[in-house]
Amino acid sequence: MNPVKNSYLFKIIMVVLALSIPLFLYGQKINEKLLPQFLYTDFNTSQVKMKSGQVFTSLMNYNTITEKMIFIKGDQYYSLTNPELVDTVYLNGKVFIPVGKVYYEILLEGPVSLFAQHKGELIAPGKPAAYGGTSQVSSSEYLSTVSLTGGEYNLPLPPDYTLEKTTVFWIRKESTWFDFATEKQFLKIFPGTSTRLKSFIKENRLKIDNPGHLKKLVDYCNSLDIK
Repeated sequence: MNPVKNSYLFKIIMVVLALSIPLFLYGQKINEKLLPQFLYTDFNTSQVKMKSGQVFTSLMNYNTITEKMIFIKGDQYYSLTNPELVDTVYLNGKVFIPVGKVYYEILLEGPVSLFAQHKGELIAPGKPAAYGGTSQVSSSEYLSTVSLTGGEYNLPLPPDYTLEKTTVFWIRKESTWFDFATEKQFLKIFPGTSTRLKSFIKENRLKIDNPGHLKKLVDYCNSLDIK
C-alpha cells in the first residue's frame, strides 16, 4: 500500500476510535468556577463532520486556552487531534471550522464571511510591586512548571490564577483572511466602499465588538456585492 495513503488511513482510524464515546455520558456538567477555560459551561452532544463525509457524535466543548475541541471519554478529557481531517464541528448550536490548528466559529457566510476566534489567556496571581502595588506576571511562569500538553489545561486551573477571554473577529474575502478589532481596521478591508460602510455604521449605531451588529454589517457588505 502507498505509504502516504496508509498514513492518511491510520489518522482517520485513530479519530474514529477516539470518538467512540459511551452514550451514558450524556448530560455531564462542567463546573464553570473550576473550568472557566471552556467556552461553554456544559459538555454538549456535538457532531464532527469529517472531510471524508463521515459524521461522529460525542460530548464536546471548546478550550479557549489551547483552542482545541475537547471531548470526554470515560472520566478523561481528550483533544480532538488532526484538525486537517475535520470539515465542520457542530457544537452547542454553533458551527465551527478548523483554521490551521485552531477553530473559528462561523457567524455569517457569503462572498464576505464573518468568523469569531475564541481565545483565553491564563493570568498568574498579582505579585507585590514597587510602591505597594501589584503586577501580574506572564503565564509562562506557570507553564514552566508543568508539561505543555493540552491535558493540563482541561483540568481545574491553579489556585489564584485567572482567565482572560477575548474574541478576535475575522473577515474572509476572496479566500483571504483579515482580523480586526476597531472600526478603522474593518473599513481598511473594504477600501472601495469604506465611505458607504462608515455611514451605515453611524446610521445604525453599530458597535464593532458586537457579534450581532457585525453580522448586520457584513450582511450589508454582501448586499453591495463587494469584491
